[in-house]
Amino acid sequence: MQWTPTGVNVPDYPKLAQLWWQNIGDASSGAKTPQAAMDALAAAQDSVLERLEKSRRQGDCGPKLNPKQTADYWFAKVEKDGTIAPQRKLANEKPKGETVDYDTLIKSWPATPPKR
Repeated sequence: MQWTPTGVNVPDYPKLAQLWWQNIGDASSGAKTPQAAMDALAAAQDSVLERLEKSRRQGDCGPKLNPKQTADYWFAKVEKDGTIAPQRKLANEKPKGETVDYDTLIKSWPATPPKR
């Protein structure tokens, strides 16, 4: 966290925290899928931050939103920059578990520990 003249770097923390808990509650109760809850959270946060930006109440320390972009834009940026997030969905998000024989597993480990 970085300090700014407006406080810690979460603009309007009380309003944003309220949104977090509403949407986490929807996901954990099953009222929404996790993806739907996070999409709703993102849209609600954007709305609050956009109002703060337009009001200029926080002066130069207020939020400055980037233009909206598609998910493909961000995936391409990650692939170009070599950063780690966000990532595209896997073809199989929940593969079937696989049982490995214990002795085979032990033999697959290197004989010496990795060097630090």
